[in-house]
Amino acid sequence: MITKSLLLPFCTVALAFVVKATDGSAPTIDWDAHQWMAPGPNDLRGPCPGLNTLANHGFLPRDGRDLDMSVILDAGFKGYNMQPDLLASAVKIAFLTTEDPFSFTLDDIKVHGNIEHDASLSRNDFALGDNVHFNETIFTTLANSNPGVDYYNTTSAGQVMHRRLADDEIANPNITNTDKEFSIRSGESAFYLSVMGDPITGVAPKKFVQIFFREERLPIAEGWHRPETPINQSTLVPLIIDIASASNWTSSGGCPVIVLGPDGSHF
Repeated sequence: MITKSLLLPFCTVALAFVVKATDGSAPTIDWDAHQWMAPGPNDLRGPCPGLNTLANHGFLPRDGRDLDMSVILDAGFKGYNMQPDLLASAVKIAFLTTEDPFSFTLDDIKVHGNIEHDASLSRNDFALGDNVHFNETIFTTLANSNPGVDYYNTTSAGQVMHRRLADDEIANPNITNTDKEFSIRSGESAFYLSVMGDPITGVAPKKFVQIFFREERLPIAEGWHRPETPINQSTLVPLIIDIASASNWTSSGGCPVIVLGPDGSHF
């Protein structure tokens, strides 16, 4: 049974977690100052398309460095309308990927088993190679889902999770797939539907989602706008539950593990 207590501690990735109160109203954003720019050769990026996109638009530092709670909180609110009741835990967990007590980088969070995980929608498993950069072959499962219509929804998102896991269990016999990873993946799917579509219905245009993953860009020129509905616990959890149910998930065995340091130490 999928419960709120199981899902919320690990609903992360794309951003997920804040601590200061906001009223959800649209801030005044100078979008000219947040034009998309591809990362330069010395800029850092990681396995999270949501954070990479914020860096590519300058909501996060464009070099991908000096990230802390307040920086990510502000970027998530301004870029995605992510609200206070979602975001603090993942940032705290992400700090475990570095020895720096004050900040981390987008590259730091590639540490396997922290918030990075197997059976990603757009990245390879750590055990299979490059777990940082976008992988078109893997993304095809999502890109080609929900045929015959121009949108993705919670049902298609759950079906994509199911297919990705089935493929990954074959490709990676040592896959890590516990309650923790399942919760993260479900939260990520609810995130892309919310940010690229409607946070209430969980319906998102395919073209927006595909640009978001493939280019790590906000599809403003194609008609996207920052969600007017604040993305918070009350909007995200129902989507997570629907996605989780549609995924027909089963564990691959083992107990949840949280990595406690950049060297891979864990409990």
